[in-house]
Amino acid sequence: MSTKFYSFPSPAKLNLFLHINGQRSDGYHELQTLFQFLDHGDTIDISVNKSANINLLTPIKNVADRDNLLIKAALLLKTHTINNAQVQAQLGCDIKITKVLPMGGGLGGGSSNAATVLLALNKLWQLNHSIDILAQLGLKLGADVPVFVRGFAAFAEGVGEKLSPASPTEYWYLVSKPACSISTQAVFQSAELPRNTPKINLKQIKVEQCHNDCQIAVIKSHPEVANLLAWLVEYAPSRMTGTGACLFSRFTTKAEALTLQLKLPKGVYSFVAKGLNQSPLVKAIVAVN
Repeated sequence: MSTKFYSFPSPAKLNLFLHINGQRSDGYHELQTLFQFLDHGDTIDISVNKSANINLLTPIKNVADRDNLLIKAALLLKTHTINNAQVQAQLGCDIKITKVLPMGGGLGGGSSNAATVLLALNKLWQLNHSIDILAQLGLKLGADVPVFVRGFAAFAEGVGEKLSPASPTEYWYLVSKPACSISTQAVFQSAELPRNTPKINLKQIKVEQCHNDCQIAVIKSHPEVANLLAWLVEYAPSRMTGTGACLFSRFTTKAEALTLQLKLPKGVYSFVAKGLNQSPLVKAIVAVN
């Protein structure tokens, strides 16, 4: 068995808008959102081994291996395959990650990592599970994992699991984050979170007329986000992605985004990236021989 490492992208996503339509009796929120990928993200390197062990060679600070979505995704795929009597699942793997996406930023880094592992090991272990199966497994790891598995920009409904392909304009974005992290759980538990935005359908979507309901709750509890957002909107259309703390500002050219990046206040994390309607992971999986 080769010890060759294969490299896979684990891209960030943006929620171009996020509407909370209500709360179910089980506590989960009904929502509508529009996902788009970015040409920026983590990189995951994976090598198949004969030991049947799943090894994370680059532990993430303050995250136990048992809680790491990289490991959880690999174990979930292996367990599912063993239960379906496919002997290839006895293979193990060594995983390395080059982490650039911030935790608690709303860019979907952990969900993207999980999806990349599911798709990459499905190919490297020669399991041939369908995308539908992988998306179902991904949903067990997080509501955002299926959109990364399927690899296309999507209008999402329900708790985020009902996906319809979408083709939003592929703008350039300046993504910026103040020096804070935000708990998704805390945002959805906030009394300030609107929970009654009327539902829209895919044909009605005009992103510019939509909003992020979570932003309302976050700016009231995190002045760092409120202050940076107030600064950004003076220069370009800007809003929060997901439950924050990252904000994105929209531009038609890369040069415009880079120009504003140079003006950002000190201490603000940032990067410039292109919106993509197909995940770069799709081509990377196809390219594996």
